[in-house]
Amino acid sequence: MAVPRFAATAAPAEVAAALRSDGCAIVERLVEADLLARVQGELEPFLAATPTGDDFAGRRTRRTGGLVARSPTARELVTHPLVLGAVRDLLSKATSVQVHLTQVIAIEPGEACQAIHRDQWAFDFFPFPAGYEVQCNTIWAMTDFTPENGATRVIPGSHTLADRLQFREADTEPATMPAGSVLLYTGALYHGGGANRSNATRYGVNLTYAVSWLRQEENQYLSVPREVALGLPDDLLRLLGYARGAYALGYVDDLRDPLDALRGRGPSTNFGDLAEAQARLRERL
Repeated sequence: MAVPRFAATAAPAEVAAALRSDGCAIVERLVEADLLARVQGELEPFLAATPTGDDFAGRRTRRTGGLVARSPTARELVTHPLVLGAVRDLLSKATSVQVHLTQVIAIEPGEACQAIHRDQWAFDFFPFPAGYEVQCNTIWAMTDFTPENGATRVIPGSHTLADRLQFREADTEPATMPAGSVLLYTGALYHGGGANRSNATRYGVNLTYAVSWLRQEENQYLSVPREVALGLPDDLLRLLGYARGAYALGYVDDLRDPLDALRGRGPSTNFGDLAEAQARLRERL
């Protein structure tokens, strides 16, 4: 089964439909390759200082996080309307979504194929019900993704399979795409970083989102220092987690909205949007 592919003019609902049916989708040339080059330039000192990982993360792979604080240009990727629209569509059973993690994944020559896995296993291996998506991930191609240089390996349709399965590289296919493209995939899709058999490093920007009632993999409140957060727009701050995750989840002290607390505004008088919470309860019933 091939990965569904879309042009940059695709509607978010089209991409979300592919994520539901196939677990993954590629939008080709969604941004100019120069934009990714700017991200890489802004992050160069951090990329150079990042150590390589362990057997799972990759002995020849560097994972540099904190992108919202470290790269102003990366914020454009985090808030890209087509991606956000597809993510919110896929995860629409939840009240809101949040940034789960931000990182550049640099796979160096000689790296082996990563163990095939599901990203949602990060939630303490909780067995979410089949078909109930809680996470949506993206990999933006900073460089061309090819079978030789470590293009992400995916198993289209595997988001519907049983949990804790084991796969080999031969069971997967490479998500090849030109620089400026983005691969989207659900947290339940079996996938892994590809082996880099070329002589150049493969760079990709990994931005992932999850429903707001789950803990973030990358702690955004510490990754983005307060002095940086105060200069960010409200929409991005809410996406980073300065918002209630649902009715009554995540308020501060005297029922304050997290964004009000950050901005130094006064207390609220309620837990959140009661009308919306009641409407969602009626839907469930």
